[in-house]
Amino acid sequence: MYAVIASGGKQHKVKIGREFQVEKLDVEPGKKVSFDEVLMVSDGEKVQVGAPFVKGMKVEAEVVDQVKAKKVRIIKFRRRKDSMTTQGHRQKYTVLKVVAIGDQKAEAKKAAPKAEAKKAAPKAEAKKAAPKAEAKKAAPKTAAKKAAPKAEAKKAAPKKAAAKDSKKS
Repeated sequence: MYAVIASGGKQHKVKIGREFQVEKLDVEPGKKVSFDEVLMVSDGEKVQVGAPFVKGMKVEAEVVDQVKAKKVRIIKFRRRKDSMTTQGHRQKYTVLKVVAIGDQKAEAKKAAPKAEAKKAAPKAEAKKAAPKAEAKKAAPKTAAKKAAPKAEAKKAAPKKAAAKDSKKS
């Protein structure tokens, strides 16, 4: 399940349990924030699109950290006037972790992937083992084919050299 929310004049696609950055919010780390401006919600089968927002839908997120982006340097240069100014700016962001979208919480989301991973793991291991066995069987044949032309080339080389020597005399 994912949603598209609006915050700070930008749109963000969010999923339960994932972290994302928004422009700085005045909230301390560890506190929760809810977003009412939900533009779209999808659960894989059903998609709800708002006009402009989906009614009654909320996205809850927990504040993880307050961070700054890399420094952006602004240089104003005027030629022939010996004038140059430099300035720097570091944008401040709030890192959020999505806890719930609508009525679905993060706990329900975490339990499902573990069960699916256990079922899929034996199948994936069997698929990986099969190509390796086939490659081992095929390797000696191709090595023998590659080695044969090289041996023939070495045998042919001395005859050509002998023929060139006889033409010089």
